[in-house]
Amino acid sequence: MIAVTGAAGFIGSNLALRLAAEGHELLLVDHPLTPAKTANLADLSRFRVLDHDAFLTHLERDRPALDGVFHLGACSATTETNWDYLDRNNVRYTQTVWEWCAANGCPLVYASSAATYGDGALGFDDRTPAAELKPLNLYGKSKNDFDAWVQTRLGAGGPTPPGWAGMKFFNVYGPREGHKGGMASVVWHAYRQVRDTGEVRLFRSTVPGVADGGQRRDFVFVGDCVDHMLWLWKHPEASGVYNSGTGEARTFLDLARAVFAALGREPAVRFIDMPPTLAAQYQSYTRADVSKLRAAGYDRPATALEDGVAATVEWLRERT
Repeated sequence: MIAVTGAAGFIGSNLALRLAAEGHELLLVDHPLTPAKTANLADLSRFRVLDHDAFLTHLERDRPALDGVFHLGACSATTETNWDYLDRNNVRYTQTVWEWCAANGCPLVYASSAATYGDGALGFDDRTPAAELKPLNLYGKSKNDFDAWVQTRLGAGGPTPPGWAGMKFFNVYGPREGHKGGMASVVWHAYRQVRDTGEVRLFRSTVPGVADGGQRRDFVFVGDCVDHMLWLWKHPEASGVYNSGTGEARTFLDLARAVFAALGREPAVRFIDMPPTLAAQYQSYTRADVSKLRAAGYDRPATALEDGVAATVEWLRERT
C-alpha cells in the first residue's frame, strides 16, 4: 500500500491516478475534502481515505506496512500570512511524517517548492544549502525550513527513510487544478479568460529591462512532476532534494500564445497592473537547474510547453 497526502489536490490526484494505473493499493489523505477536490478522484475506483490528522494517528497506532509515502499535503497559498499555521501544517507535520518513515523503514517523497529560491539572486540550484536561501514569502519559508531541518539532521548523522526525495516543484500546470481558484496556474486562468472574454490578461512587468509579458518562468507539466517523483521513489540510491522543472524558462507571452493556439484562436493579450502586495514577492524569472536529477540517472525528456498546454486545454474543454 502507498500513502499519498494532499491526494485530492492538484499534483496529488495526478500522482494517485498514475499509481492506481500501475496497480498499487492506495491510502489517500486530505483535508478538507471539498466537493471540488473530491472530483479530482472521480476516475479512481478503489482506495481508502483518511483525514490528515487521522493519518498521523493511524501511523503511530497501527504502524501500517507502507511501500512508500508521498507527502504532498500542505498549505500552498503563497499569500498566507499566518506563520503559526504554516509552521504547524507545513513544517512540524512533515517532520512527524519523516520521523515515522525513518523509524519504520518506509521510503518518503515530500513536496518542497521552488518558492524556497526567493528572487533567484542565488540561482535555482538544488545543491544550494537551505540555510543560504531567502524565500520571499512565508509559504516559501515553511518549505525551506523543513529542507533545512532535514539537512541539519543529515549533517548530524540522524536517521533517514531508506529512500527519500524532496521535490522543489516549479510552475506546475495541467489537469485537475480547478479547485485551487486564485492559486491555480496561469494556464488554467488563461484558458478560462479566453473562453469567457476572448483575451488573456497578463501582469505588466515591474522589472527594468523586462518587457510586459517577458517575465520568464519554468512552466512544468504535472505529468513530468509525477514522472520525477516515481523515478526517485524507485531509485532510493538517489536520495536528496531535487528540482522538478523543465530546465527551460519561457515567457508568459509564450504561454498565452500556446493557449490561443490550442484553442485555434488568434492571440489577444491585455496587460494589467500587478497588485502592490504581490509585486514585493513576485518571481519574474525562474529556471530549474535539473543537472542533479539528470546526473542521478533520470533521462526522460521534459514535455514542451506547447504540448503540455495543448493536453491541458483538451482536458479542460472535455470537462468544463
